[in-house]
Amino acid sequence: MAVVTGAGSGIGRAVARAFLGAGWTVVLAGRRRGALEETAAGAPGARVVVTDVADADAVAGAFRWIRREVGRVDVLFNNAGTFGPRGAVDEIDPEEWRRTLQVNLTGTFLCAAEAVRIMKEQTPRGGRIINNGSVSAHSPRPLSPAYTASKHAVTGLTRSIDLDGRAHGITCGQIDIGNAATELLAGLDTGAGALQADGTLRPEPSFPVEEVGRAVLMMAQLPASATVNSLVLTASGMPFVGRG
Repeated sequence: MAVVTGAGSGIGRAVARAFLGAGWTVVLAGRRRGALEETAAGAPGARVVVTDVADADAVAGAFRWIRREVGRVDVLFNNAGTFGPRGAVDEIDPEEWRRTLQVNLTGTFLCAAEAVRIMKEQTPRGGRIINNGSVSAHSPRPLSPAYTASKHAVTGLTRSIDLDGRAHGITCGQIDIGNAATELLAGLDTGAGALQADGTLRPEPSFPVEEVGRAVLMMAQLPASATVNSLVLTASGMPFVGRG
């Protein structure tokens, strides 16, 4: 049984559908019921729960429902996130900074904490947490201090959860994705493109978001004796490694 946050669109939708296609029971979590039901698209293994990952009470309520209605959590894919404000560090609103970290970092923490509590108590115990980082956890894009900081912090959280989970059969890994073709990145490879470090806009290659679903499913389906600590998945040729 898997839980996918931010399952109403983009990467979350692709991952949820990959799990459903492989026969998993999947709890689709997010803020918009209509979008979650579109992801489910009548799949018999899909369950929908509306929640806001930035709200501790909402997350606790969602996982109480999961414990009661489904009974266990084998995999949590922490995907819900926001790009946050665009601007240099002296240009962004402190409230937008706070909100970005609240969703990307605190939301990941809250969902992981609830999942770990269930994983420790269920029989058989244990499970996997897979956090959606970003290639920004390695190297920033221009004008993205809040998003970049949040994703670097997710890496630290991932490693800490994985270390502390050893005694309980719980692993935690991270997938860092670059230029998956989602609604948010529409036109990246055909339109004006993306802002580069030299201030220019250039088209960049992208890849089908369904490949992210395949990658996360692979991480989830490994035997308990193996885990992927970190996986970087990018569009071939994107300006991430080297000088572009």
